[in-house]
Amino acid sequence: MDFDLVLQGTVVLPDRILEQGYVAVRDGKIAEVGLGVPPAARERHLLGKALILPGAIDAQVHSLSQKDQEDFIWSTRSAAAGGVTTIVDMPYDEGNLVCSAAAVQRKIDHAGPQARVDFALYGTIDPEEGPARIAEMVEAGVAAFKFSTFGTDPKRFPRIPPALLDACFAAIAPTGLTAGVHNEDDEAVRSYMEQVKVSGITDWRAHGLSRPPITELLAMHTIFETGAATHCPAHVVHCSLGRGYDIARAYRRDGFAATVECCIHYLTLDEENDVKRLGGKAKINPPIRPRAEVEKLWRKVAEGDVWLVSTDHVSWSENRKTHPDMLANASGVPGLEVMVPLFVKGALERGIPLTWAARLMAENPARHFRLDHIKGALTPGKDADITVLEPRDSIYDASASGNNVVGWSPYNGIRLPWTVSATYLRGEKIAEGGKVLAEPGSGRFVRPPPRQVIAGASA
Repeated sequence: MDFDLVLQGTVVLPDRILEQGYVAVRDGKIAEVGLGVPPAARERHLLGKALILPGAIDAQVHSLSQKDQEDFIWSTRSAAAGGVTTIVDMPYDEGNLVCSAAAVQRKIDHAGPQARVDFALYGTIDPEEGPARIAEMVEAGVAAFKFSTFGTDPKRFPRIPPALLDACFAAIAPTGLTAGVHNEDDEAVRSYMEQVKVSGITDWRAHGLSRPPITELLAMHTIFETGAATHCPAHVVHCSLGRGYDIARAYRRDGFAATVECCIHYLTLDEENDVKRLGGKAKINPPIRPRAEVEKLWRKVAEGDVWLVSTDHVSWSENRKTHPDMLANASGVPGLEVMVPLFVKGALERGIPLTWAARLMAENPARHFRLDHIKGALTPGKDADITVLEPRDSIYDASASGNNVVGWSPYNGIRLPWTVSATYLRGEKIAEGGKVLAEPGSGRFVRPPPRQVIAGASA
């Protein structure tokens, strides 16, 4: 028999949907995508109306934000259960800022034996060292760089001021990688936070008031203008406001590489219902916005102004998310297990083609992190990373599946019309019906191919 695995169902590609299509796999790679009668294979599944998508690439995961908490053993388990076959992990780890080749290698060595799905890594800098180690981190295999215009923590998550950001972008530009930036203006946020403290407001409203839209939009101009000045691809790693996507589009119209990522929480949760109900469990930077803004973001998806959809996943222990003073809680939420079904639900409810799911959670992230030589599409020759969703109603409960280090989720109680029924990594089934089959260590470190530099010019 020619093929190891054949799946037949509704094949979702970035540009079209194949009803009664099939995907054939050989030696861990996609071998054929077609319509009609599926060919014979050692393992063959006729899945009826099920959706067959390229495995998702989550562009923004924090596996190590809290010491002795989640780690890759759990983040990649949640990923496998949720149809995410590659995670890109952030460089802000408690106890290890990933800002040198040695730190990159340390993290690869740490994550490798634990990972159940493939992983790529972001690098960053130590503000005291500046851009000196950017080249060595590229050599060590990082897929992008991450900075912040806001200082959450001077050591672990430092603010990179404008002149230093400019120097970093200039150092990254010749490498072909992208500079991703957390978009909140430090001075503006601190001023508004002070106003909130003086007002005495400490409940759910405090967070949004402490980071109004202007704090995000000011930072976006700084980021994209720095990219324009240095000819470095500039990427905003999360934007909660429709206006932010308009700003990026204007820079692209002027010929600059300017992209924006939308996190699944900004497409799902709103301030007046969810933040009010959940308090600290819905505290995220930038904040969850009102429902009108959520709908605006879905319009941006439909118009093609969103480049990636990610989770910004972090599983804080519950005691870090339940302080009665809203501003005293840690920022961020888990989402790896549920991003794909949440996006599918939201798109179908609004009549948005599911082709966007294949584009924003697979094809574009693979291109963005220079992994598209092996990842991101159901295209012959690429890794057979596949997500299958079946039309089965379920109500999400993070503690019920056993795939999460924490039992809480801001998405608990949401009804999902489509459920991830199987996940394949390089042709091997790593999850089925919510049960993770992959052993720790079955995931691999993935990296951009080395660039050929000839006579001082990058090829």
